[in-house]
Amino acid sequence: MNEETPTMPATTTPLEAVLTRHADAETCADPSSVMTLLADSDGTAGGCTSYRSTFAKGATGAPAHFHTRASELFFVISGALQVLVGEEVTVLEAGDFLAVPPHTPHAFAAAPGCEADVLFVFTPGMGRFDYLRLLGRVMRGEADPKEIAESSERFDNHYVDSPVWRAALERSA
Repeated sequence: MNEETPTMPATTTPLEAVLTRHADAETCADPSSVMTLLADSDGTAGGCTSYRSTFAKGATGAPAHFHTRASELFFVISGALQVLVGEEVTVLEAGDFLAVPPHTPHAFAAAPGCEADVLFVFTPGMGRFDYLRLLGRVMRGEADPKEIAESSERFDNHYVDSPVWRAALERSA
């Protein structure tokens, strides 16, 4: 059997590696979390979008929503994150990984009494950094919340009502 080294077709342009140094990463903050923007889809040829969020104790995170075009991946670096997936609420702890496929309602918040440090990845990627910046402005009272609703198609973030999630947050309060 003859082994050959794989080669790229002549018409394919190789993708560039993406490196975001901690010291150079943009951060967005709201009253209960800090988001470190790592890689948006324009720098990954649409492959992924990634950011890291640190949530304070009691941080509410994101309300129930779904995405139509991307899977959302969660990796808990430290602390604990309470999540809704479909109609089930569970707690992810340090080292836990979760992949939520498109069209699946989900939500997240710092688990009761805990902080959380979480890596988020969307694949395929899409420009979401402007959405995260908008969220920060709304949380700080610098932008109108209706801008979030008006941006649902652009950012593929579709909010839904979840009595299960509302009840979980009420129990946590």
